[in-house]
Amino acid sequence: MKQNFTVRHGALEGVETFLCVARYRSFRRAAAELGVTPSAVSQAVRALEARVGATLLIRTTRSVGLTEAGEKFIARARPAFDEIVAAGEVARGLGQRPTGTLRLSVPPSVVPILLQSLVGSFRKAYPEVDVEIAASERLVDLAAEEFDAGIRLGQYVADDMVAVRLTPPLRFIVVGTSAYLDRNGRPGRPEDLVHHACLRMRRSNGMLAPWSFKDNGRTVEVAVSGPLIASDFPTLLRAALEGMGLAQVPEPIAAESVSSGRLAHVLESFAPMTPGVFLYYPSRRQVLPKLRAFIDHVKSQARGKEPVPTSDEQPSHDLNE
Repeated sequence: MKQNFTVRHGALEGVETFLCVARYRSFRRAAAELGVTPSAVSQAVRALEARVGATLLIRTTRSVGLTEAGEKFIARARPAFDEIVAAGEVARGLGQRPTGTLRLSVPPSVVPILLQSLVGSFRKAYPEVDVEIAASERLVDLAAEEFDAGIRLGQYVADDMVAVRLTPPLRFIVVGTSAYLDRNGRPGRPEDLVHHACLRMRRSNGMLAPWSFKDNGRTVEVAVSGPLIASDFPTLLRAALEGMGLAQVPEPIAAESVSSGRLAHVLESFAPMTPGVFLYYPSRRQVLPKLRAFIDHVKSQARGKEPVPTSDEQPSHDLNE
């Protein structure tokens, strides 16, 4: 049979007052401690006794003592009340200073190019905050899965999120090894990709992502095919480095490989721009100090300054501005 674990309305009322009276064995001293009148203390204790259904205190003109029911009540209530007070102190600490665990949902490609240096410097500045990074391409429900914030490319941030820019707008580029291009030729236009091995991305919704390009200001999408499908950009980049085919990835991810000559750009004049990478979270009103500290730290690192609180967050529907 299903049990009802709901706390009755008002079940905790008067408990603090009773515990205070029991500690001092005095209604008057309890009233002074709680900042109320002795009459209010007496009424609160009587109301608690009525709800409990037993007399908890023995009252005389000279003293106050505990009944057997009162002794048993206080034996269970005191530790529970102390835990409630301690829980409030913990919650208050999280609400007043940067402390606790900051949980971030990020795509794997962001970790090496953006987060590694940021997390290290953030931990030095805020040693009471631990950072948990859940690296996944999956677009998670931040509230339901108890994340403080997420990091994503701007085009994947929902309209009801508050977004903080982490990078400038960036290009999506097509790259391949010189060996692959020597064997298969360099595509001159996006439509030439139908003759190439293209390494494809499967989005978190299960759809295969088409490759997008800009041609004279017009967006062109090409349905490509190839030998590999992955759910993250680092895997596609590694496959391109192994000569399996061409990959379309955010430019910062491939920057080192391109500058070292291990990969080459193709279709450069058709590379589309994206809004860039953003940190996002549900609401300004729900920002705990640990997240506010991280936001300010990110901004200060981008500007080369000490952390200074700022407020240039913007709704995600303004990401392209």
